[in-house]
Formats: sequence, structure tokens, C-alpha cells
Amino acid sequence: MLNTKFTRLLGACALFLLAVNTSAQTTPDSIKYDHNDLFGPITWPVTSDGTRSVDGQPGHNYWQNRPNYLIHATLNETSQDTTITGDVTIDYTNNSPDKLDYLWLQLDQNLFKPDSRGAAVTPLSGDRFDVKGFTRGGYHIASVSVTYKGITYKVNPVISDALMQVRLKTPLGAKGDKILVKVNYSFSIPFYGADRMGRKKFGQGWVYEIAQWYPRMCVYDDVEGWNTLPYMGLGEFYCEYGDFDYYITAPANMLVVGSGDLQNGAQVLTPTQQSRLSQARNSDKTVMVIKPDEVDQPITHPFKGSLTWHFKMQNSRDISWAASKSFIWDAARVNFPSGRKGIAMAAYPAESSGNDGWGRATEYLKNSMEIYSNAYFEYPWNSATTVSGVALGMEYPGIVFCLSSIKNKALWGDITHEIGHNWFPMIVGSNERKYMWMDEGFNTFINAYATKHFNNGEYEAKPKDQPTPVPTFAASKDPLMTPPEAMGIGREDYGQYYSKTALGLTILRNDVLGPERFDYAFREYIKHWAFKHPLPYDFFRAMNDATGEDLNWFFKPWFFTTWKLDQAVQSVTYVDNDATKGALITIVNKNKLAMPVTIKITQDNGISETIHFPVNVWQRAGVWEFKYPSTSTIKNVVIDPNRELPDVDYSNNVWGK
Repeated sequence: MLNTKFTRLLGACALFLLAVNTSAQTTPDSIKYDHNDLFGPITWPVTSDGTRSVDGQPGHNYWQNRPNYLIHATLNETSQDTTITGDVTIDYTNNSPDKLDYLWLQLDQNLFKPDSRGAAVTPLSGDRFDVKGFTRGGYHIASVSVTYKGITYKVNPVISDALMQVRLKTPLGAKGDKILVKVNYSFSIPFYGADRMGRKKFGQGWVYEIAQWYPRMCVYDDVEGWNTLPYMGLGEFYCEYGDFDYYITAPANMLVVGSGDLQNGAQVLTPTQQSRLSQARNSDKTVMVIKPDEVDQPITHPFKGSLTWHFKMQNSRDISWAASKSFIWDAARVNFPSGRKGIAMAAYPAESSGNDGWGRATEYLKNSMEIYSNAYFEYPWNSATTVSGVALGMEYPGIVFCLSSIKNKALWGDITHEIGHNWFPMIVGSNERKYMWMDEGFNTFINAYATKHFNNGEYEAKPKDQPTPVPTFAASKDPLMTPPEAMGIGREDYGQYYSKTALGLTILRNDVLGPERFDYAFREYIKHWAFKHPLPYDFFRAMNDATGEDLNWFFKPWFFTTWKLDQAVQSVTYVDNDATKGALITIVNKNKLAMPVTIKITQDNGISETIHFPVNVWQRAGVWEFKYPSTSTIKNVVIDPNRELPDVDYSNNVWGK
């Protein structure tokens, strides 16, 4: 016998169901949707020994190794070739619980050797990351030595494509043991370095954008051990965090800009340039440090021979730099939410100048840094520079390269995207070579936020110009979890890393969770994984935990499948054939993917209302019927009236006129 309290509860539920008149029906065979596929149990992979927690945060035993770098490099410019010669000393700490018999280093310049794997997989027609046609490419490793426990010895490295193995005489101990590795090297600067670096000639001289320019440590982590996936072009980088102390020697008539803070400005800049730079540090308006008419004047670069520029950057995963005698240079103050001040700078040739071009580059950079710092996580370093040159767009900590010819909205988009990468993956250090969506997609998502807030939406797309999400979503052939080197190289293929990921986050924020819940959880994820190495599963768990929502029904199909969405209005009838007694509306979820439902209902009497159903209406079947309290006949019913979801067939979203 039921107790009285439980009986009253059942009675209340029955009255509610009768009043709303909703029901789940059996899904017809013609519909692809299977609720068990979508809402079935999921167990994300876990790591051992408490390195990652079940709430998506680093665990109590989380560790990562740390390389600190001391680098000396020289830019040698001749009429035949331009090369970099240098040496790097890596102070490497093994914080893992494992002894290491060998070390792995990345030799990214070997991508540009004619017989590299990247060259071998470049299609006949070429592509954006084309590495063919540069016969002098690749590292020349002059020597490798190791210092361990006070004993120094030379090593004959084992080089395989863009990787170098350093085999140790004595294993490197676990849990804090240290070793020094020194490498002497050189390479020729490619003209087009896979759209990530290179050199380009302008009227007043060459612009050199120098990246992947020193042998650097591979990541040894708690998931893969040594991460040694090959560098072949599309897949980017996975780097450890460390401190950088580096010296660049270049011809004295060049300006050098780089990641981090310049340490010896008094030795390499004129008093006028130092004064203007100081003025820029206190100005929200752009200040010219080297003016256009000063670029080729002797007073601008009065030094003779060569100069050595000294930079430092703390707790970074990489560094890069650029040099040219053709640089115009300007700068402005950056205001961080903590009250700390920084500086944004731009270096560009005369061909890029003008108010519709790079004359606003510092403004774009400064505003992007401030917007992202306020919305997500404060930019941790003191400076950032954007450089005009050969690369379409490429990011490094504290410095970004953008194409010399772009202007206005395109330039804003390029700069805010590349500096946005300083949050993903330069602060949140995901593995770009395996999970490209975790940096490109997250960054594309925050770029839309920056564009909305920059200069009162100067470059924000008007509602009529907003594209529907259908074309890019429908074109996807591979899941987002596909690693870059297995993804198609067309923009409609690897472009999914950008567009589909950003769309997914937007749907979670606007249609599933709401801005307040999403924003809090997203910021928590960034905060906990800043300067660490999250996996996709850490992100999934972090969002579930901080939002209090099981979002696995979303994460599984969105990132692991190419399932499509097709919501439709199946029918509209009336209770007792009388519209004044209410309308019975049946909607169906025809394809494999499911989403919450937004429905706009308009009656012939002019009354219009928008109602929302959670995704849970699809939890038992792909058909849902509900009662709408109409007072006249229904004119039309529209699912997703603002076309926010990637529905592959909008024609069946509408019933009626």
C-alpha cells in the first residue's frame, strides 16, 4: 500500500502530465536517431597514480618536466644565403617518477630537408604548409654534449627526420634529477617556412621571421611518456614550460623584436628610441618608436658591425623573434585587470603601413590582450609584438606573425586570432599535434568574443551577414578527435578544428547551459590548467563538474563522430479538433545528433511565443509530442527560428505558412 505522502506526489505528477499533455513516442524505423547511442553510459579514460582528478583538474600527484634554455644565435646575412648559427644549453629537470635512459629533442627545421616526411606527404599540387623546393633546409648539428653529476661527455645523437635522440651513459634519475644538454647547430632560413616562419624581401630590406629555431625538448608526460609524433606541417607543437634567456646577434642596421622582455635596450636602442618606448609604456594611444621616414636613416641605426640583443621570458613553452632593417616600430600601453601594465608593439615594413593597414596593428593587439585578460585569464607576460612578414598567421608566446598585405577587418581578425593563441595553447598547454581542436577551436571561440567587444563591435558581423552553421558542419568527413596529420588538408577538412569546435562551445554557452554557467566553468578550466597539459577528457570532466551537468551526450558525438542534426516539426493537431482547447504539436529528431529544442509558435490571432525544451526530451526516443495552450489556429511552428544549430535540413523545421 502506498503511503499518503507518496500518493499525493503521484497525483500531482499525474495532473502535471495531463495539463502539459506531453509524451515520448516510439521512434519510427525511418529515423536514424537512437537515444541509446547518445545517452548511453560513457567512461572517459583515466590516468594512474593520481596525476589527473575525476573533477577535471590536475591531480594531487600531477607532475611535468621542465627545461630551462640558454640560447645564443647569430643571423648571418649574405648575398648567397641567410643562416642562423647558434648553441642552446638546456637545463632539464625530470620531475617524473621514471628514470630516463634517453632524451628526445625536436629538430623542427628538418621539416625543410628535401627528404623529410613532411616533403614526402606534400601533395603534388602543394598546400599551405608546402615544404618542397628548399634544397638547403634542415639543421646541421655540429656537436651534442651532456653534463650529468659534474661529468661532461659528448654524445653521438640519433637523428630521425625532425627528432633527435640523446642516449645517456647514466640514466637520468626520477623526481627532480637534473641534466644539462648542449647543442651547437646551424640552418639556412627557408623563404617560406610552412607558413610558420621564413623571410620576405621588401623595398627597404628583408624581414626575417624566425621560429622553430633551436633544438627543444620533447614533452615527457603522464599519458604518453615521450611525445614523439613527427612534425610534418599541419600538426603544430607540444612543448614543456621553462625559462628562456636568449641572445640574438644580428647586423647593426636591423631592429630585432622577440618574445619576452628586452634586457639591454640601452646598448641596442638610441636615446630617442628609448625615450619613445618609455612614452609608449604610459600611453593608451599608439606611439611611434621608429617612424616611417626614419627607417633608412643612419641616425636610426647608428651602430656599426653587429649588435647582440638580449631577451628573457619566464615560464613559457617557446620563444620566437624577428629582425629587419625595414621595420617601422610602434607601441602602446596594455592595462591588465590586476592593475599591472604591459606593452603591445608592432613591427612592419613601409608596404604594410597606413591607417587601413598596420598603422592600427598595435591598437588591435593591445585591445585583444585587454579583452582576453578581462574575460578569461590575465596575460602573464609583460609584452607582445605583432610582426608583418611572409607568414599568413602564426603564434608564439609574446610574438605573432601576420601577413604583410592584409588590412582592416582581415588584419584585426588575424592579429586577434594569433594573439588569442597565447591563451590556447601558450597558457593552457594542450597537445596541438594530437588534439588540434583544443587550441584552434577554443581560440576561434574567444576570437568571436573579442570581435564583439572591440571598438563597439567595429568588425562584428551584422545579423544579416551571419552565416548559418550548416555548410561547415555538413562538410565534416572526419571527427574532431582525428589527429591533424590524418585530417584532410582542405579548409573544409581541417577547418573543422576551428569552426566546429567554436560552434560547439557557442551552443553549450547559448543553448545548453546559459552564459553564466558556461563562462564560470570555462574560466575554471583555464585557471586550473594554466601552464599545464590538459587532455580532452580533462576538459570534458571539468565542464561537467563545474556546471553540474552531465554533458557527455554532447561531448561524445561532437568530438568523436560526424553525426548530423535534423530536427523537424512532424504535425500539428488540436484537442477535439478545437484550436481553443489547445494544439498538439509533434516534433521529431531524425538524425543521430540531438540538441535542446527552441520553438517559435505563431497563431493566426497574432500571438507569438518562443518555448524551450531541454535535450532530455530526446532521452527516451526521437519523437516528442506536447500540448500548447493555443487560443486560435496555429499559423506556423518553427524549430530553431534564429538558426543557431547546425541542422542539415532547415526545410522541415517549419510547419505552416
